[in-house]
Amino acid sequence: MKYANLGEMMTIQAKRWKNKPLVYFNDQVYTYMQVEKIANKAARMLKERGLKKGDRVAIIMENSAHYIISLVTIFKAGAVAIPVNNMLREGEFAYILNDSAAKFLFLSDKYAEFGAYLTENVPSIQDILSWEKINCNSINMTEASAPFSDEPLEYNFGYDDLVFFVYTSGTTGHPKGAMLTHGNMLSDAKSIDNTLQWHPSKKFLLFLPIFHSYTLMTSVFYPIYLGCSIIMFGSVMELKTKNFRKTLIFKRPRVMVGVPQVYQALIKAPMPKWFIKLFYPIELHISGGAAISADTLEAFEKKFGVPILEGYGLSEASPVVSFNTFKEHRANTVGKPMPGIEVKIVDDDENEVPVGEVGELIVKGGNVMKGYYHMPKATDDTIRNGWLFTGDFAKLDEDGYIYIVDRKKDLIISKGINVYPREVEDVIKQVEGVEAVAVIGVPDKDKDEMIVAYVMKNDNADISVQKIKTHLKSNLASFKTPKHIFIVDELPLTATGKVLKRKLKEQIQKGEIKID
Repeated sequence: MKYANLGEMMTIQAKRWKNKPLVYFNDQVYTYMQVEKIANKAARMLKERGLKKGDRVAIIMENSAHYIISLVTIFKAGAVAIPVNNMLREGEFAYILNDSAAKFLFLSDKYAEFGAYLTENVPSIQDILSWEKINCNSINMTEASAPFSDEPLEYNFGYDDLVFFVYTSGTTGHPKGAMLTHGNMLSDAKSIDNTLQWHPSKKFLLFLPIFHSYTLMTSVFYPIYLGCSIIMFGSVMELKTKNFRKTLIFKRPRVMVGVPQVYQALIKAPMPKWFIKLFYPIELHISGGAAISADTLEAFEKKFGVPILEGYGLSEASPVVSFNTFKEHRANTVGKPMPGIEVKIVDDDENEVPVGEVGELIVKGGNVMKGYYHMPKATDDTIRNGWLFTGDFAKLDEDGYIYIVDRKKDLIISKGINVYPREVEDVIKQVEGVEAVAVIGVPDKDKDEMIVAYVMKNDNADISVQKIKTHLKSNLASFKTPKHIFIVDELPLTATGKVLKRKLKEQIQKGEIKID
């Protein structure tokens, strides 16, 4: 079914599924119709307070049922939702809110301490909103919206109107606001549905942070688009608690959307074979956010008896572009482009390269963003002739499977030769006991680029720099071998497990790590 906008989608799904649980969170259960009615009342209240079509509303909250209700409220009012990375600091919060000119801000008690600072430093904020009584000057949504009608609103917005600003992680400079429309989100959800053909009776397990576009689509909007129930955890840390096993046994989730670190942890988790055979209900495991190693894929399938299906996406594409399926699954790839989405691999002159050759991956489809908010040059650099230039090096095989080689900005040019950090990282990961690796290029005194590797080891693993160098000598060309290797306790990561290589480069630039 084609929906005109996300507000209409929610209203139709609420009528269709009525008392079916939409979200389970802790001891709370909200049905489709309950979320619909709460959001209708709240949207009417905000419109009474001056919220207009296209106004921006930010959310700084941890995972909760009210996060989903806040999102539904915003798009029912015709406003633009800004899910803010809650791992940022107050100055970074203020930058995003000022950049977007946010008019309202949903804040939970956990982040109430930032209320006064943001009110003072973001002039556009009219009101701070909360669903409980919190320790700052805020409007309690439950109380304030109580007098309003819970009937569906009239939607004066449509497919091409904006519904989200998703701020990129800011790996270089300030984050940029990718502008996504109702149509972008609905188009991507439709493409996922045409690929997976999943059933509304299958529950989703949500534990990754909702503010990330990967979680937002795959664990919130796609389930609602289908009419599925969502079992929500406050954070990924709950996978380490008894609550995870109880959830598997009693709530029976069928879909897990994760990142490589989650699956690595599950491989190590003490879960006996009899428990997996009797009580492990998850049928579909999706991995995204960062590359997953062949070793992890193999070990997981051996332990749990089902494969992990890897996909690819980026915020600017709403975000899912390609996906492996049970029927068509090829290791070391991110699958084929989903229905309705085209991809090409091009060289620096934007000419398509032959099958098997490396170039930049570009994407076209209804899921491609409108552009970056008030950044016309960055938009023109990224979207050309309707094609989204992803900044990822990739190649296609003869069957159309996509192999991601590396980030374009991470390419290292050493002695005039291209070195792809991911290739070096994959070789280092072969060393027993290596948990994670990050390879970066650092300018040296000869204006060339020096290759530096950061290696994080497993607990109690016996790894030395010499052991890694010996392995590299036998398995990697000398010009690709890192000049410096540092063994570290941890690596800086984004919310979805990508290593923040910018932070590692800054450590060297600031002299925190010495190299010669």
